[in-house]
Amino acid sequence: MRKITAGLFISLDGVVEAPDQWHFPYFNEEMGAAVDATLGAADTVLFGRTTYDSFAGAWPEREAAGGEDAGFAKALGDVRKIVVSHRTLEFTWRNSEQLEGDLVDAVAALKREPGGDIALSGSVSVVRQLLAAGLLDELHLLVHPIAVRTGMRLFDEGEAPIPLRLISSETFRTGVMYLVYAPAESTGSATYDDAKTHLRQSD
Repeated sequence: MRKITAGLFISLDGVVEAPDQWHFPYFNEEMGAAVDATLGAADTVLFGRTTYDSFAGAWPEREAAGGEDAGFAKALGDVRKIVVSHRTLEFTWRNSEQLEGDLVDAVAALKREPGGDIALSGSVSVVRQLLAAGLLDELHLLVHPIAVRTGMRLFDEGEAPIPLRLISSETFRTGVMYLVYAPAESTGSATYDDAKTHLRQSD
């Protein structure tokens, strides 16, 4: 069974929208290594249409320019890229295709195919749906020490709780927290009476 990993830049107040407008001051070699750990280990990348359009509008040109990031751009071009969209798409970036059929059914089938890891970068709506369906194996959050205060949050309101367990954590020199989560069993039920047994008792 192939592993699906999602990586997201996220602010302290949960914003994941337009990270290009607030996260670059925190990008260093530590964050670069974390991003590569998510994307570099995958031979397939799953995109929502908006995120794909952003990548396709930038990385092919960077590969052609041959600059410092050309190697990473080539790696992105070489992997299989699958785009989730309700409308029929046409592609100019190599190795790109559209996901066919229902998202949950199609991704479940994709996980059963032979191959390496599957990665998501951004694509919040897709991440939400795969988390809710129990198809996401790891959620990599790069939590930035900034409150953006506007924009789409990772988790919206009105949905059932999604329990997670922390696999690993790392603090970068910039103050960014690199947190890796996996799905967890239900946390069960508890009340204040259960919790207060852990409080320090007065003399």
